[in-house]
Amino acid sequence: MSTAPSPAAPASANPDPGTPFIAVTMGDGAGVGPEVTVGALLDAGVLAECRPVVVGDAARLRRAAHALGVDAQVVAVGSVAEAEFTPGRVNVIDLGLLPEDLPFGEVSPVAGDAAYHYVRVASELALGGAVQGICTAPLNKAALHAGGHVFPGHTELLARLMGVEEVSMMLSTPRVKVIHVTTHLGLIDAIARIEPGLVERTVRRGHAAMVRSGVAEPRIGVCAINPHAGEGGLFGYGEEAEKITPAIEVLRADGIDARGPLPADTAFFLAGRGDYDLIVAMYHDQGHGPVKVLGIEAGVNITVGLPVIRTSVDHGTAFDIAGTGRVDVRSMVEALHQAAQMSPRPGA
Repeated sequence: MSTAPSPAAPASANPDPGTPFIAVTMGDGAGVGPEVTVGALLDAGVLAECRPVVVGDAARLRRAAHALGVDAQVVAVGSVAEAEFTPGRVNVIDLGLLPEDLPFGEVSPVAGDAAYHYVRVASELALGGAVQGICTAPLNKAALHAGGHVFPGHTELLARLMGVEEVSMMLSTPRVKVIHVTTHLGLIDAIARIEPGLVERTVRRGHAAMVRSGVAEPRIGVCAINPHAGEGGLFGYGEEAEKITPAIEVLRADGIDARGPLPADTAFFLAGRGDYDLIVAMYHDQGHGPVKVLGIEAGVNITVGLPVIRTSVDHGTAFDIAGTGRVDVRSMVEALHQAAQMSPRPGA
């Protein structure tokens, strides 16, 4: 599944000075993050939509460009304001945290710590108004923890850094978009966590994100927890009536087109054929499984509820192919596209 970046955009594709600045974190330096970052930033069209500035390690990005076999001008800049945007140039705020001999494809506490600091600096840039959006390459949770930063993933880390108590994970593919009521929890804990207020807030965040992306009146399908939506009490203990239906009633009274609770298998079938713009999944695998079947190659992970939109690839660090140049960059290209689409113009 190897897809090289498209040729660099022609000079006429230089970004409009009104396009958003996007902080692009390099991810885990031992994984494919550096390669997808370089590859995506050289893709035709990205430069026309936004002004991306990488937070990462310049030397690692140059090594990634060599692995990809592409001609990239990786330039270290001291700030977003110093960045220049011309075809073939990759601007990077170089934190210089990785040793030159860091091996690809291995869990490293040094790489995990560095990945944390890339996200930290990007968050600071966003909170300070220097960038209008964030796009993240994948980090490795084991490396992150080994580096002393115990977070379940990007979503929770960004929420902590930006002082936000509650955010939602949205997965986006060309065929289906999914927002999760719960994410990185065991199934029993997830079901215990679900309650009408959380369901309502999740749907509202998803609705706002869809409107922001250009869908004026999104049709939202809300999954049930149990098979067949409980089958009238045959499966489960009335969780749908207790935890989901009250939220839907409040949302519909406010004019939000939320429908359900729907059997999850039916909901995703209907979304795949275009009946719904957004599906609300109750727990991690309920949403992730169908998305990865329906479009992981162009899948994007979006965090909604932060002060800025954050998008990311919907794949991991792929240690098995890291440093080989065989990575597929389409998901990172799409992540940058959606970051640009959903982020405001500077000063807006």
